[in-house]
Amino acid sequence: MGEEWVLPRIGSHEDPLRAAIMISGSGSGMEALIQHQQRTNCGHHTVIVISDKLSAGGLTKAQSLGVSSVVVELPDSENKRRIHEQEINQILQHQRVELIILSGYMRILTTEFVKPWAGRLLNIHPSLLPEFPGAHAHRDAIAAKATTSGCTVHFVDSAMDSGPILGQTEVPVYPDDDESSLGERVKIAEHKLYPQIIDRLARGDIQSPSNLQAN
Repeated sequence: MGEEWVLPRIGSHEDPLRAAIMISGSGSGMEALIQHQQRTNCGHHTVIVISDKLSAGGLTKAQSLGVSSVVVELPDSENKRRIHEQEINQILQHQRVELIILSGYMRILTTEFVKPWAGRLLNIHPSLLPEFPGAHAHRDAIAAKATTSGCTVHFVDSAMDSGPILGQTEVPVYPDDDESSLGERVKIAEHKLYPQIIDRLARGDIQSPSNLQAN
């Protein structure tokens, strides 16, 4: 894969990992994670929420939870992806971020952005990867007449939805499901699984993908 996996340090309630959550939409997963952080003695804390869309509903949720947020929209210029990610990296550096959590972030990040963060960049995907990668997982699961779907937390690598899997939760797909009903069921599972996996990572309970590849 080419990534040099560097996991974050072990966090604690007294000295939590400084996390950034990146969103594009309603921020329901972001909200669930921040609420988890605020009501438990976990080893991670969100210091900034970054959205690529000014219209993202999650920005209001972040404000109501007392978490700073910033919008970094894609510029209308040449090399726009590189400029966009450079601006994000400047924010991450300024906030001394140690862990990036993608939560409904709908942009594909470049290899140049991903590789320096490999092992400290997480995503949650609404299917049981490697089945149904991409932006239309619920539609694809229903079209395939799958009887089970779910969600997957994984490290992000340079390809799409292909990084090492850290955890999955299954949910049933019913014959009368549409994208909306299946999506709501999966979302409930996501809101439980993501905090659990991030807790484990912060405690040092997750093995580096480099070690897994060596074995």
